[in-house]
Amino acid sequence: MSPGKTEEIIEIALAAQRLRLRRGDRVLLDAPVSTAAKGAGEVADSERTPRGWHVICEKIGEGLPVNTVFVGRRPTGEIYAPALRSRHPGRDWILSRILWLSGTESGKNQNGNVDSRGRYIYIHGCPVDVSIGAPGSHGCVRMRNEHILELFNRVSVGTRVHIYE
Repeated sequence: MSPGKTEEIIEIALAAQRLRLRRGDRVLLDAPVSTAAKGAGEVADSERTPRGWHVICEKIGEGLPVNTVFVGRRPTGEIYAPALRSRHPGRDWILSRILWLSGTESGKNQNGNVDSRGRYIYIHGCPVDVSIGAPGSHGCVRMRNEHILELFNRVSVGTRVHIYE
């Protein structure tokens, strides 16, 4: 970051189910999200959203169509539609873009069985009929596709992310 430039930070408020992209005191994006149905937590396989400071370690999906379906961070070649959901009823839908998070606090969300990157914690898009504004994910942060597209286009690898109660 160049001298005099204010850092952009993503804040995710679990209690409010909101994501805000800030530059200093200025809010650049304010959007509803859905975090883990099981609440906050850092342990692997808990299906909980990890708290603390993270960074975006990878941006995935640039240039792909809206509603591109991802499995294992790779586009499947499918575009989400209700008929596709009926053929794959158990799939956890990760759509449009992925911002992969890596924890920065050793022992809290980095390393060992609390490593956010190793838990595959993302900010990602989801189907329009998935509830947003209330907990419901398997640990990731779900957003409406229009919001993840806007966020994806505004941030870069290395952008800091603070997830808090």
